[in-house]
Amino acid sequence: MPPSQQAPAHEALARSLTRRGALHAALLQWQALLRLDPAHPDALLESALLLRRLSRPLEAVAAFAEADARAPGDPQILAALAIAQAEAAQPDAAIASFRRAIAADPGNPHLRHQLRRLIGARVPFWHIPMLNDVARNDAFEAAILQALATDGPGARLLDIGTGSGLLSLMAARAGATGIVTCEAVPLIADTARRIIALNGHADAISVVAKPSTALVLGDDLPDRADILVSEILSSDLLAEGVLEAFEDAQRRLLRPGARIIPRAAAAIGCLIESPVLANYAGVTRAAGFDVSPFAALAPARLPVHGRMGQWRRLSPDLELLRLDLTAPTHDPVLASLSVAVLADGLALGVLQWMQLDLAQGIGFDNHPEAAADGGWMPILHAFPQPVQVTAGSMLALLAGHDRSSLIILPAD
Repeated sequence: MPPSQQAPAHEALARSLTRRGALHAALLQWQALLRLDPAHPDALLESALLLRRLSRPLEAVAAFAEADARAPGDPQILAALAIAQAEAAQPDAAIASFRRAIAADPGNPHLRHQLRRLIGARVPFWHIPMLNDVARNDAFEAAILQALATDGPGARLLDIGTGSGLLSLMAARAGATGIVTCEAVPLIADTARRIIALNGHADAISVVAKPSTALVLGDDLPDRADILVSEILSSDLLAEGVLEAFEDAQRRLLRPGARIIPRAAAAIGCLIESPVLANYAGVTRAAGFDVSPFAALAPARLPVHGRMGQWRRLSPDLELLRLDLTAPTHDPVLASLSVAVLADGLALGVLQWMQLDLAQGIGFDNHPEAAADGGWMPILHAFPQPVQVTAGSMLALLAGHDRSSLIILPAD
């Protein structure tokens, strides 16, 4: 076959094979086309998509990256690259790619939704309630002030687990300089830098995007520290590698006799009986059947919470999305909704629950004003920023799904 006819033949055969589900054979045809024309845009993109479908995420990332290099700034390619990076356990690279995609297509709500999902998976939920814990904050600040009052504001301070940068900001507010703080998650480290600069302490605090065990003395940390402060303790004390971090710091990063905040921690407990918690921690019978073997699959740890906390309604109930589960296929959907506002207030987001049609005349819902805590919980879909609303007005929302998650956003 003449070379001029080979490329169209490979493309036609690749598309035919893909339609027939012969994905490996289709990929070979696209790759043959790329050997003839390395910059062929369809071949670059289609081969990358096939690599994803064939569960070869690292190769898919490389292929999407090549497509991006050939057509920089294409939001479709960037979004596909981000998804492949997430599947290849490259969350920070995926976040960067989604941000580039949004910069190229800022009005795309699907891209903004996917970015928020990825950030939510990368940043543990407890950061926000921890920052709002006034008693915890006050106790840490009192300890930091005491240490600096004893050692002087010139003491070298190391903060392990930057988070928002709050503990380093406390030290800087007390007059400390030359503070070094480290954070293993680059996204969180970048946010901490912005927060530190926002509060006017960028000259006093250096943020290093590394775990403490990777810090290099004389490079990341100019000299051994006089004070160590860290809040990487977890609810069960040890889940965040606190012992390894503190031991390594004392071996390599702290001067002998350095002050350590906190200096001790204890787990306190007691035996309890609780029929309510028993229904979360284990099971014996359900609907008359012995299902006790399933109790072996129960998690060893679970958060203990009360029933739904206090909240105030700002709108009537509104159907956000309805799915016909008997339908053979379900395409992604995103629709505009108008919500009637019943009362003045600051809308934090949408509290969402389920309503099930199980059979004719048989339904179920977990309405938060009527149902006790159960296996299905109401979900708060928090807006990126709270929205001030006024009684009698209408608030525009976007609601739908992308096949793997609900999308609920305020319309711009």
